[in-house]
Amino acid sequence: MSSWKSLLLRIGDKGPEYGTSSDFKDHIETCFGVLRRELDQAEDEILAFLLQCAEQLPHKIPFYGTLVGLINLENEDLVRGLVENTQTNFQVALDSGNCNGIRILMRFLTALMCSKVIQPSSLVVVFETLLSSAATTIDDEKGNPSWQARADFYITCILSSLPWGGAELSEQTPEEIERVLVGVEAYLSIRRHASETGLSFFEDDDESGNQRSKKNFLEDLWDRIQVLSSNGWKLDSVPRPHLSFEAQLVAGKSHELRPISCPDQTDPPSTASAVSYGKQQHEAELRYPERIRRLNIFPASKYEDIQPIDRFVVEEYLLDVLFFFNGCRKECASFMASLHVPFRYEYLMAETIFSQLLMLPEPPFKPIYYTLVIIDLCKALPGAFPGVVAGAVRALFEKIADLDMECRTRLILWFSHHLSNFQFIWHWEEWAYVLELPKWAPQRVFVQEVLEREVRLSYWDKVKQSIENAPGLEELLPPKGGPNFEFKAEDSGEQHALSADLKNLVKGRAAAREIILWVEEKVFPAHGLEVTLKVVVQTLLDIGSKSFTHLITVLERYGQVFAKLCPDQDKQVMLIAEVGSFWKNNAQMTAVAIDRMMGYRLLSNLSIVRWVFSPENIEMFHTSDCPWEILRNTVSKTYNRICDLRKEISSLKNTIVSAEAAAAKAKAELDAAESKLTLVDGEPVVGDNPARMKRLKSHSDKAKEEEISIREALEAKEALLARALDEIEALFLSLYKNFSRVLIEHLPDSSSVETMQKLKSSSAVAMSLDLEEPSTMEVDDENERPNTSLNGGRTTEAYTLGENEQWCLSTLGYLKAFSRQYASEIWPHIEKLDAEILTDNVHPLIRKAVYSGLRRPINVV
Repeated sequence: MSSWKSLLLRIGDKGPEYGTSSDFKDHIETCFGVLRRELDQAEDEILAFLLQCAEQLPHKIPFYGTLVGLINLENEDLVRGLVENTQTNFQVALDSGNCNGIRILMRFLTALMCSKVIQPSSLVVVFETLLSSAATTIDDEKGNPSWQARADFYITCILSSLPWGGAELSEQTPEEIERVLVGVEAYLSIRRHASETGLSFFEDDDESGNQRSKKNFLEDLWDRIQVLSSNGWKLDSVPRPHLSFEAQLVAGKSHELRPISCPDQTDPPSTASAVSYGKQQHEAELRYPERIRRLNIFPASKYEDIQPIDRFVVEEYLLDVLFFFNGCRKECASFMASLHVPFRYEYLMAETIFSQLLMLPEPPFKPIYYTLVIIDLCKALPGAFPGVVAGAVRALFEKIADLDMECRTRLILWFSHHLSNFQFIWHWEEWAYVLELPKWAPQRVFVQEVLEREVRLSYWDKVKQSIENAPGLEELLPPKGGPNFEFKAEDSGEQHALSADLKNLVKGRAAAREIILWVEEKVFPAHGLEVTLKVVVQTLLDIGSKSFTHLITVLERYGQVFAKLCPDQDKQVMLIAEVGSFWKNNAQMTAVAIDRMMGYRLLSNLSIVRWVFSPENIEMFHTSDCPWEILRNTVSKTYNRICDLRKEISSLKNTIVSAEAAAAKAKAELDAAESKLTLVDGEPVVGDNPARMKRLKSHSDKAKEEEISIREALEAKEALLARALDEIEALFLSLYKNFSRVLIEHLPDSSSVETMQKLKSSSAVAMSLDLEEPSTMEVDDENERPNTSLNGGRTTEAYTLGENEQWCLSTLGYLKAFSRQYASEIWPHIEKLDAEILTDNVHPLIRKAVYSGLRRPINVV
């Protein structure tokens, strides 16, 4: 890499590029000196790379803005080109709805204004353009209020730029920036308060009273900006290196920005109804999502040295690094651990990462990414960060009963994976008290599920050894042992003989059709379906039980046997039950076997849903993740098929365009050749050289055949998509019907229980445990461990929920989670759901769970 590139990338960092100096002014002077020498040979490359650095290392934007200002003193035309490129990229980001591009380029434009590269009035015009578009969007007559998410995002972009340039704007254009702030205040006064119903980390926050009073991200940011303005725009988290060069920068020419344009307003729904409004609102929120929702798990004392606006800025830095380094986890951890701020921020960093990991409806990146970043940060900051992470885990564990079910699942998966990278070391004795709680208590279930996931990542004896400081927790470990094979060699009996015969057939490499013939002639007529199914399933699964590869091999070779035995839903439910019985000691293999069978089309998704909601599984809804894992896999696989088909169809449509162009070009060449006059034996003949004509004709025919082939493939994929959409519609109808059926059987009468709080308070069971600690967690300042007494004196508030109430809360939580995760596929079918399931007499808690997941107003039916 060129030395000037290294200097640009590492500016502001401690590293060999800048020797022992850590002074920002020295870094800028060194970097500028090298760039000035290289500009004559590589000016285009330098400016393109400089803009790329600003876009992808946005936490260093003040440095890059100052560098551009210094270059502007040497070559105004060159910098004018960079400003034009920046504005072009900004317009492209606006047109395409690239949220990160819009936000970061606005910050860069603000930094350029601070360095006298662009006129402050030009930047204010950009603000006012966005403000005008936002105000129009939420206007009932001129705009489309269902797209308020875009309007809110534009206002957020304006406000989030001000920490980087508010002081300069208020100094140079005080009236203009005041006009912008007044406009923002007016916007906030007329917009609808956007609650976070359905997206809150904790169930208690979803109660309507809390949501109405709770400020969302934009409203909170406005408060922080007002405080910043009243403090003279002074903050510690944004470096202002341009001030060190102010005497030089004022001599540069400031450039004007061209007018920008916001995308046209989306047409409002053709029919004014809550459903049509909800569909457009959902689309808008997908396109313009909130960037962060604060988890707020640490006490305020942990942030007392950080001003509110500084907290916002550091969150921006952390989120930018997470976004742009998602493929380079070690670089990500390195940058996150060395931000240019004069205060410690480990707690804020941990809370920001956990906020992203648990973010609803889904995290910006796969959860494994955050897992790896946390691991690398623990290694990079061994004296500080591991204790902070442990404190976050303890804080979340204290509130686990109120944590959203989807968040709870993610936390279990993360924590078990995290511990597997640190020898499974944890202070399990702190949680040994969960053994005194009933089996359905969320804290007990959490510990149980973490241990089960640890066993998957290691082995049973290793996990048992890791909890030796709390040996009683062995009770919560999953069963030790392999498959539950009923026809072992030492046993005898007719069914055992049949199983042995089937094993011999498989060892003899018998084909699937031979085994089907053997079943039809020798087993089924004499023993019936139930025994036949037990013998075949148990035996074939036992052959495939040695490893995942063995299981896949068995299903590929003998899947037709299962398909022949179980052609309909009823028989497939029996097949799944037999799989569950065989792997009853191994939840992972149960899930894997069912998932693979569905993948080979041996099981339908509807049969799996029926089995999950069978009585034996319903009993586990609040005490085990096993049935929910299988249900998640089933819905996810069906949804992923649709996503894959849509991608393939989109790709084929693009291919058709190029194929049409190629066919048209070949046809034009052939037509031109056919119309050409050629002399043959001295006589004029219409048509080109016969050999060339033959070649052109062949090329034209092949191009046309290719186009036809692609069109046929597109039609086939569209037919598959139509079938898949019908399949997922039937799946969701079945899913909601089953949820509704089992919940109605367990929920108290709707006249007495209309909210979650009333459901919790309706419990007649009081679990009187000898527990004395107050409900708020007291954290020891040194090691982030809650104050505990380890020999029976662990103190927490009494667990007072009865089993049925906890079952209802867990099941309603999963209903909301499924509705939220697959809202994009559910909204197109909402009218049918309303007509068949969410009718007027449906229990209010069922309606609330679905509506919350879909972010649909509960008061509009």
